[in-house]
Amino acid sequence: MGNNAKGPAKPHNSPTPTEKLDFIRQVVADDVQSGKHPTPVTRFPPEPNGYLHIGHAKALCLNFGIAEEFSGRCHLRMDDTNPAKEDIEYENAIKRDVEWLGFTWGDHFFHASDYYEKLYEFALHLIREGLAYVDSSSPDEIRAARGTLTEPGKATPFRDRSIEENLDLFTRMRAGDFSDGEHVLRAKIDMASPNLNMRDPVIYRIQRLTHYRTGDAWCIYPLYDFAHPLSDALEGITHSLCSLEFENHRPLYDWCVAHCPVPSTPRQIEFARLSLTYTVMSKRKLLQLVKENLVNGWDDPRMPTLSGMRRRGYPAAAIRNFCKTIGMTKFNALTDLALLEHSVREQLNKSARRFMAVLDPLKIVITNWPGDDHVEEMHAVNNPEDPEAGKRPVMLGKEVYIERDDFMEDPPKGFFRMRPGGEVRLRYSYCITCQEVVKDSDGHITELHCTYDPDTLGKNPEGRKVKAAIHWVSAGHAVDAEIRLYDRLFTHETPDSAEGDFKDHLTPDSVKIVPAAKVEPALATVAPSTTVQFERLGYFCADLDHVPGEKPVFNRTVTLKDSWAKAQSRG
Repeated sequence: MGNNAKGPAKPHNSPTPTEKLDFIRQVVADDVQSGKHPTPVTRFPPEPNGYLHIGHAKALCLNFGIAEEFSGRCHLRMDDTNPAKEDIEYENAIKRDVEWLGFTWGDHFFHASDYYEKLYEFALHLIREGLAYVDSSSPDEIRAARGTLTEPGKATPFRDRSIEENLDLFTRMRAGDFSDGEHVLRAKIDMASPNLNMRDPVIYRIQRLTHYRTGDAWCIYPLYDFAHPLSDALEGITHSLCSLEFENHRPLYDWCVAHCPVPSTPRQIEFARLSLTYTVMSKRKLLQLVKENLVNGWDDPRMPTLSGMRRRGYPAAAIRNFCKTIGMTKFNALTDLALLEHSVREQLNKSARRFMAVLDPLKIVITNWPGDDHVEEMHAVNNPEDPEAGKRPVMLGKEVYIERDDFMEDPPKGFFRMRPGGEVRLRYSYCITCQEVVKDSDGHITELHCTYDPDTLGKNPEGRKVKAAIHWVSAGHAVDAEIRLYDRLFTHETPDSAEGDFKDHLTPDSVKIVPAAKVEPALATVAPSTTVQFERLGYFCADLDHVPGEKPVFNRTVTLKDSWAKAQSRG
């Protein structure tokens, strides 16, 4: 090679030479540098039988991320091979979620059903090669003959049918001459294989069901283990990235590609799926929660679905950062939900505007205020992490609301908020001192009478230590808001593996409704899905039910308390 010769071009956005790559990206980088696959092609192939959840986000970020980092492309393909469970609603939801996470598939949107005719031809090819046969055994007979991990399988009486008979039966299966379950098509591989997936797996079954895309054009449908590798090969996928439970399926993946006349040979690589504490990831179980009305749909903010997290106010960037943080491994591990919440806080701390809201209001009357109608304009910081965010006006009048738990009549040692005779600062405003506690006939506190010091705006009183600043909302300017306080959906750290039904571990009252919180008036005009910080309370998102100009509705996204960050600092 001469002095002016250049090696393979470094891909746009690819990791720098000093950056450590995970094991999958290292394979891709090596293939790019060697010229084996100058343009990597990945795919994200969900089945449209439910909404995507946080576990899917890991695969999404991997497949689309590699395409971005190595100047390749990522296909979005619906694995629509089971008409019994699939629906256009789920397909549309998947597309919305992928786009929300910040990824695009361009012109590369496909369905397994796009290849039904080609897959059928591949099946005919296997029959003609003596590598597939029609089995007329019942499902129970096929299951029993499959053997166990310690015992080899046994051939059914139909394994040695002639090629001619198999071709005739399979074409008649397609024509609709047989009832559901009467016959199946099986790959003819090895009934004694130590890998059960290689013991003549079923690759086609009869199902008289209307497909949401193809209607009633087909009454036979390929199984995933047959359709998936061949779809990859037809699309020119270079790296087929899937979760670890498909590792034992890889020999079958490779067998299908090797024995069918496909235009390319993808490489399957497995990685550990995401398991999250206090969370179930099974779409079957999530569907149970939806159908049994234990949650309010797939986008319920308590659900681990991407649509639920979006409605709750999780930023897409926080989910992408979370997936980057947990990385890629070859072993299954349980990830603490607190790490995801930490990623959400980190992102929102930089981006969310601050407002004041009072969830459990206690009225304060400032008895020495200049007049009942006198109003002063205070100035509050919109986001201390972002100098560009500026300040906003906040009105202060004679009466304000504070949080009820910011006052104690007989406080313990170390309580620095409001108490009889004690002084606190109203955030961004004056210092006030509690002079009188007003109660009703039952002894419940109804309001506090306080005095303010007009010389304390923006400064502490000379010679006095004011240890607390509490948030507040002007009673004359506040608007009522509905606040939905969401908790974790499950009480058990691993509900999937806990004793009994997973639903036995649902958190009682996992959502609490505050019907009449008091908030700054500007919060009534924000757009749905706007996430803000209620100072000292947490991050909250304007719900999809929120109508600007009407009574605002906010979901709690996450509290301010960061158990993950505290645990890391202790470590």
